[in-house]
Amino acid sequence: MHIGISTDRIIYTSNDSVYLRIGDRTRELKGQDIRILEYSKGLRRYEDEVNTNAVLDDLDDSIINLYKEKINASNIPTEQVLKARGFIARRHDTFYLTHAAVLLFAKSTLPFYPSCRVRFLRYEGIKASTGANMNLVKDINIELPILRMIDETLKVVGAQLREFTSLNPSTGKFTTSSEYPPFAWQEGIINAITHRDYAVSGDYIRISMYDDRLEIQSPGKLPNIVTVDNIRYTRFSRNPKIARVLTEFGWVRELNEGVKRIYSDMQDYFLEPPEYKEPSGASVKLTLKNNIKVRELRHKDMAEKRVGSETWNNLDTLERDILAYMSSRKTVTRAELQKITNKSSSTITSRIKHLLRLKIIQRNGSAHDPKLAYSIS
Repeated sequence: MHIGISTDRIIYTSNDSVYLRIGDRTRELKGQDIRILEYSKGLRRYEDEVNTNAVLDDLDDSIINLYKEKINASNIPTEQVLKARGFIARRHDTFYLTHAAVLLFAKSTLPFYPSCRVRFLRYEGIKASTGANMNLVKDINIELPILRMIDETLKVVGAQLREFTSLNPSTGKFTTSSEYPPFAWQEGIINAITHRDYAVSGDYIRISMYDDRLEIQSPGKLPNIVTVDNIRYTRFSRNPKIARVLTEFGWVRELNEGVKRIYSDMQDYFLEPPEYKEPSGASVKLTLKNNIKVRELRHKDMAEKRVGSETWNNLDTLERDILAYMSSRKTVTRAELQKITNKSSSTITSRIKHLLRLKIIQRNGSAHDPKLAYSIS
């Protein structure tokens, strides 16, 4: 006997118990766990429930007024607009702001939703290390209402992204391209903020940047009928009111075109497809991989062709790394080479002198200039 998955309702036993199948185990759900299951199936929406602690004065007038402009309602009283759009709801003859209203328009979300934040982590290397080997170089918290959070998060992440420069052999000119397609990483962040499960407390959106990839992890499993296998083609919004406002601000794309374009843009950049996972079934993680390893190999090949195989084979590993780095840039300074190789000033100086004697590289400026730069001859 085969029993299909129920995507739009919760099945109760005769004694009103609810069970959830997890892997090869069955767990009974109670209280808050049943409510979370209702959220995931779309039977109940956290954004529509009321916040009994927030009042109109807690909302940011500048954000509200901008929203009213977007929907051509500038001359209509704020309370009337919020009621018409479902951001004020009646409970027991009393009107309250909904969670969506506070998450979107509050002056500060921190007093009401301590977990409504984005944490950006930048690591040097391809994995996170701790203790004496800790390689965390940036740790930034963004605690703002959703409409301001998106803009600030995109600025923070955008400032950390690298640009790759390489010599085009056919034209003899240097070309520059971004580390990831701009739409792909921006849409990944916007989707995480828009569709996260705000009912989950104690967790937050985490953006982790490594040398070879960008990871965007959002609390809450994929909603209802959406899976990691069909996310490219299946549309289901956990927070439709929040998504509608963000659509009116131009952040969110309709008809699931955003996810589809992430795939196509990564392909256009000759990068691996985006990777969606549900770690432990409690969150959604999007991974975008760059091609830094391929670029490194390509740069070494380019450097070898420029200096000749015989000369290249007589150089040591550090000298080859220096030339590979220089092949992707017009000029480099000694300080840059120290930083990317993690070698001492004296070590880099000795290698530069050797490469100058071999006439593989050349100085660009006076030898006494503190900003002296070098390039491949």
